[in-house]
Amino acid sequence: MKQVKIFDSTLRDGAQGQGISFSLEDKIKIVKVLDEMNINYIEAGNPGSNPKDMEFFKRLKDIQFKNSKVAAFGSTRRPNINVEDDKNLQDLLASGAEVIVVFGKSWDFQVTDIIKTSLDENINMIKDTIKYLCENGKKVIFDAEHFYDGYKARKNYALETLKAAEEAGADVVVLCDTNGGTLPKEIYDITKAVKEQIAIEIGIHSHDDMGMAVANSIMAVEAGATQVQGTFIGIGERCGNANLSAIIPALKLKLGYEILNNRNLENLTKTARYISEICNVTLVDQKPFVGNSAFAHKGGMHIDAITKAPKSYEHIAPELVGNKRRFLVSEVSGKSTILQEIQKIFPNISKDDTSVKKITDRLKELEYEGYQFEGAEGTIELVIRKIIGKYKPFFQLNHFKIIGEQPYGSEEFSSTAVINITVDGKSEMTAAEGEGPVNALDKAIRKALEVFYPEIKQARLVDYKVRVLDSESATEAKVRVLIESTDGIETWSTVGVSRDVIQASWIALVDSIEYKLIKDIERKVKAYF
Repeated sequence: MKQVKIFDSTLRDGAQGQGISFSLEDKIKIVKVLDEMNINYIEAGNPGSNPKDMEFFKRLKDIQFKNSKVAAFGSTRRPNINVEDDKNLQDLLASGAEVIVVFGKSWDFQVTDIIKTSLDENINMIKDTIKYLCENGKKVIFDAEHFYDGYKARKNYALETLKAAEEAGADVVVLCDTNGGTLPKEIYDITKAVKEQIAIEIGIHSHDDMGMAVANSIMAVEAGATQVQGTFIGIGERCGNANLSAIIPALKLKLGYEILNNRNLENLTKTARYISEICNVTLVDQKPFVGNSAFAHKGGMHIDAITKAPKSYEHIAPELVGNKRRFLVSEVSGKSTILQEIQKIFPNISKDDTSVKKITDRLKELEYEGYQFEGAEGTIELVIRKIIGKYKPFFQLNHFKIIGEQPYGSEEFSSTAVINITVDGKSEMTAAEGEGPVNALDKAIRKALEVFYPEIKQARLVDYKVRVLDSESATEAKVRVLIESTDGIETWSTVGVSRDVIQASWIALVDSIEYKLIKDIERKVKAYF
């Protein structure tokens, strides 16, 4: 089979994305899950850039990797000095990494105008650096920065940088579309031309500034590249890097490349969501293959066709990448759609069961009141359970009170929530402060319930949306609150509607918590049997 190696740069290039900041423990978790996914190379960072990365490389020495090789990242030596005197190179060697990734300039403009040296000296910098690292027993990957721009500007010089790396002993030369501005056809033609002149392995490193990083990576592979660099969920500088969670299944399932194995591929969605949690970013619902909406269907004709033949509106089976099919419930849904949702929980319910009509009617009543269920599967399940009679509340609310204040001379608004609940005849009263009333209420209810249900600590809110439904009513308008929650294993959404935003938030919060507790019980039952 055709082989392609996957090189993950989440911890280096991904860390350069806006809002991304990894702790040492975050990095350890990501390295371990990438190793479990059988990723070939994990770029762990630049040991010469900061103390955290150097400490990280020290910690990596205690980890037994089963599948992946760890790579350290750094630049060629600085102009006009000896390699032995370059601190960056000494830090790369001290990292203990088996693989060293060195980036150097392949665009003459970058050489003369940015690093302010001569074209000849840049070639010497590439040769000296790679030769020095090879002599010290390292496998070297050369990242030819701005290669495609350099090739279009001055082809011969760009190729000369690759040949310098090859002659010095590099194992791989990686063609970088650093600015993300190259079109797929250009990527294919240039990569193919390079393949005819370079004997060693060729890789591709694409950025997504035109939304084409995935397409560009695939085109490069089709032209002869055998290593693909990217980040697992596409995070990175500016618009991000090539999204490996899309590239991997595309190459394996569509083009037949030998990447991972079927078991690894089935963990793709779980891994993408796990890494998203560590990065503290919301995985976009529309992400190909791994997004929550990647296999979601709403239109009645689509749903009817899917139930007859999934390939009618799905290009692959969602199970291949560890995702699942979803039918979105809305005002256009018929009984067949509702039945699909019911049978996910209660497979023995038939279309002739009277509860199907009751549930359909109830959902439509709630939609008339302002509810919207197409993104709130948690609330749908609770409605179904209540009507079928398979629901028991986990707690009783006795009362809650919200106190808001804005101290004189401060721009900060703080709130306090006091809540009293009862669980199995035992009462618990607690209070919590938050940044606004909803945040305070969320903290207070979780604090109270953790006394009875410690597993609540695993769940947290990842998104909170408020929609005004009838703006003409001004401050008396009805609002819809949609909450997205996760426990690191599953992500779910719940919805609440009221003329009081706190009440709407409370409804959605309670549904979110009860959904979590129900799923925990089901997991325990499955594990037992």
